[in-house]
Amino acid sequence: MRTIIEPFRIKMTEALPLTTREAREVRLASAHNNIFLLAAEDVTIDLLTDSGTGAMSDRQWAALMLGDESYAGSASWRRFDRVVRDITGFKHVFPTHQGRAAERILAATRLKPGDIVPNNSHFDTTRANIEYVGAKAVDLLTPEGRNLYSEQRFKGDIDLSALERLIEAEGAQKIPFCMITVPTIPAGDSPYPCKTFAMRGDC
Repeated sequence: MRTIIEPFRIKMTEALPLTTREAREVRLASAHNNIFLLAAEDVTIDLLTDSGTGAMSDRQWAALMLGDESYAGSASWRRFDRVVRDITGFKHVFPTHQGRAAERILAATRLKPGDIVPNNSHFDTTRANIEYVGAKAVDLLTPEGRNLYSEQRFKGDIDLSALERLIEAEGAQKIPFCMITVPTIPAGDSPYPCKTFAMRGDC
């Protein structure tokens, strides 16, 4: 149903710090223009954090209170496991607290030194986990994606021609898997079109 108002009530608000341009310039200079060194209270709109910043619904809060936190044999785990298997059909389910933890497991179990992982544009923790095991993270963002001023709707696509050249140059055996990062942060959090691609060899 389409409405002209938001179809929900807000139960809690959180005050945001209001800063001036001058204050922000001082804070950025003292942080050497590294946003990771800024204090949270110096940021009005946080476009860096993507974990836990959304408001939870009343049903989510209720589920949190009813959750079974038992270390083993948790009813919440059994319910989660059943739903994930029903949706994905996967045989094995390994829950992690964050995507970067899942990336660490993936890199440690699927990659070896000298391997190559193509992506439209690796997220920083993804790149770190890949390179930590001695593999190489390769960004293959399209030229439109590298142009911050482009008005193209979908700028987050992988450059398929560049991907093909990479496979021909390095060999498919050195590429255990390919990735697509959504959203593509270097392209201004642009989405990518629903375009699939096939890989040759072991990819």
